[in-house]
Amino acid sequence: MEIFDLAAKLGQALKADPRLIALEEAKKAYEADPTLQKALMEYDVQQKVMQNEVAKPDRDLHFIEQIQHRIDTLYREIADNPAFDALNRAQAEVNALMNQVNGAIMTEITGEPPASGCTHNCSTCAGCH
Repeated sequence: MEIFDLAAKLGQALKADPRLIALEEAKKAYEADPTLQKALMEYDVQQKVMQNEVAKPDRDLHFIEQIQHRIDTLYREIADNPAFDALNRAQAEVNALMNQVNGAIMTEITGEPPASGCTHNCSTCAGCH
């Protein structure tokens, strides 16, 4: 079998993994949350306003302080949003999975287990520690 055929099969298997399915659901919830999207949009606008104000030679320090306060408030609002939190947690799970997959591939290529230690997949292991 060709390498790319195997990669396609791996991709199909990964796509069916519950962690990737959960990530897609979390992305949809994140994108569908109007409160979160409004806060993200305003956060971006405030960041641009801040950059523009700081770049001015006659910058208004009081105005910059007000913008920074608003940015901090928006940051907390975004970070505390359940959809944002769920997306971050789902992304972390997928990142861990992909690290394990990459570790397993590298173990097959090099014959050595990943330097980072246990992949929690016994097929990639040279023996328990």
